[in-house]
Amino acid sequence: MSKPASGLESETLARVKPSPTLAVTARARELKREGRDIIGLGAGEPDFDTPDNVKEAAIAAIRRGETKYTDVDGIPELKQAVSAKFSRENGLDYPPSQIHVAPGGKSVIYNAFIATLSSGDEVIVPAPYWVSYPDMVLLAGGTPVIAVCPEVDGFRLTPQALEVAITERTRWLLLNSPSNPTGAAYSRDELAALAEVLRRHPHVWVLTDDIYEHLTYGDYQFTTLGQVAPDLMDRLLTVNGVSKAYAMTGWRIGYAGGPKPLIDLMRKVAGQTTTNPASISQWAAVEALNGPQDFLPERAAAFERRRDLVVSMLNQASGLRCSRPEGAFYVYPSIDGLIGKRTPAGREITSDSDFVSELLDAEGVAVVQGEAFGLSPYFRISYATSDALLEDACTRIQRFCAALS
Repeated sequence: MSKPASGLESETLARVKPSPTLAVTARARELKREGRDIIGLGAGEPDFDTPDNVKEAAIAAIRRGETKYTDVDGIPELKQAVSAKFSRENGLDYPPSQIHVAPGGKSVIYNAFIATLSSGDEVIVPAPYWVSYPDMVLLAGGTPVIAVCPEVDGFRLTPQALEVAITERTRWLLLNSPSNPTGAAYSRDELAALAEVLRRHPHVWVLTDDIYEHLTYGDYQFTTLGQVAPDLMDRLLTVNGVSKAYAMTGWRIGYAGGPKPLIDLMRKVAGQTTTNPASISQWAAVEALNGPQDFLPERAAAFERRRDLVVSMLNQASGLRCSRPEGAFYVYPSIDGLIGKRTPAGREITSDSDFVSELLDAEGVAVVQGEAFGLSPYFRISYATSDALLEDACTRIQRFCAALS
């Protein structure tokens, strides 16, 4: 690859693009500052506040003077809390020596990729995917291999698709359940079927991103791969964090459990980059994991109510089709029925990017195009906002779709 024309950007950075979800959020904020009536449904961030006991733990840590450097990948108290969480909630045996804590789940994943990927190594990324997955692989020098998971398969990776995607260069399979952007989640039987394929390919490691574990609905029961296939634990990294369940996105604490040789490599990466997660945030996370958990079902119930509202209203919009996800706080509606239609101003909808742009201009609703997540023609809505705003936004979407011809 030739050097970028500016002469400043590296060849590595030139391989990736800015986050589309952050771009949509920034554009919505800009329009609001200009006085537009904008409803932003692009950000993957709970609208609930961080629990008071967690805030108080952070304040107490400040008053105790817990403001210095810490161990590179987590204070002992937090590693013990993470270890206990894995045992209590997931039945996984990760002693503190096999725990890695970093400034957010994204940092955990990036550390794992930087630690293990060499040029030509492949990472299987099921699509639709969280926008950052492929670019983190690229930044780490690897090659993302996109395994398309169509709506007919529930937006989930099938054993057949996994088998086809694996090559001798495959280093990792990345699984996200419940999923961003679709909310699709794997059942125990579906994970067991994927494990059967993985047993035939012992060179493939697996990274499970479980960040939406506590946001599941109806009869669905969350299961992580290590519970289903304990024989794969020696090549499995189980990633989670406090951002979504505990409404601590800005605190930046992610964590993982994995084989000690991998954790040691990830610590080496952290030691030469971030040094350590923020000390105050770590003490807050200790309280989040060890403290009362009774509010989690209450918040999940609120998200489930919002999911049902959004799915119902979108399925009443002309040309849209919206499946009902098992978890997270996203829906991923299809605009297949709107391709080729025109706005009242005569502009044709040829893609989900066109739809998203025209919707923002006409009705002031900011969503993210499916192209950003690797599967079109869809768009993503985050329903992590109030019922009133969601009802208003969906009414605007219905009006926009009805005006197309």
